[in-house]
Amino acid sequence: MARLREEREEDLLWLELDDPDRANALSPALIARLTEVYGRDLRTEGVRCVVLTGAGKHFSAGADLDHLRGLRDAGSESNLADSRAMKALFESVLRQPALTIAAVQGACVAGGCGLATAHDFVVAEIGARFMYSEVRIGFVAALVATFLPLRLRGADVREVLLNPEFVSAERALQIGLVNRVVDPGTAFAESKALAVEILTKASSESIARTKALLLDILGRPLEAALETAAGVNAAARDTEDCRRGVATFLETKAPPKWR
Repeated sequence: MARLREEREEDLLWLELDDPDRANALSPALIARLTEVYGRDLRTEGVRCVVLTGAGKHFSAGADLDHLRGLRDAGSESNLADSRAMKALFESVLRQPALTIAAVQGACVAGGCGLATAHDFVVAEIGARFMYSEVRIGFVAALVATFLPLRLRGADVREVLLNPEFVSAERALQIGLVNRVVDPGTAFAESKALAVEILTKASSESIARTKALLLDILGRPLEAALETAAGVNAAARDTEDCRRGVATFLETKAPPKWR
């Protein structure tokens, strides 16, 4: 079953991984459901921010163990299909036009860690622990390696992918793996506060375009990246949000309140 709870509050969408007895393991059904939700252009539905949490003591322990057992005897085609399902999930989170925040408590491991850190912001409770554990069992965190450079410097990417040890919330904050560390039991409330804070002072249209730009210029040669950025800059000027923002600033010497 795709154990995912959904709740809408105005322009905010709350998602909760709801399989606490199995530490919110990422089953194929749950991966498919998450991919479907994040794969929609939620802004067209009036959603400006998605907050993902995990029920129980832990955010997510990663892959579903029953599914892992099945992979032991899987052929190359099955393995590729399984990997592409995870690719689709990560890409749907990364490409989601709305702001995304992961509220993390307890253990956040392997695919669960990748899921959390694919979000725009990670709010972690004191006591949360992060680990990309793939090399412990002979896997490669290949998909995660494509977007971790958006968060970490090269030395820290190697550290977290090659040395499979838990990273505390405090250390994760130091290296940029998470954005906020908060008191136990407050990750969801603090994530909501962060969402309201950002959406009040930032255009969601600009957020969406900036998110896409950061992905599109990652790793590209400087000249190509600058040319792409110039096009995005010019296109943004023709949006309703930009026209409103400039007009409001010229009239009041202050930016609009966007929420």
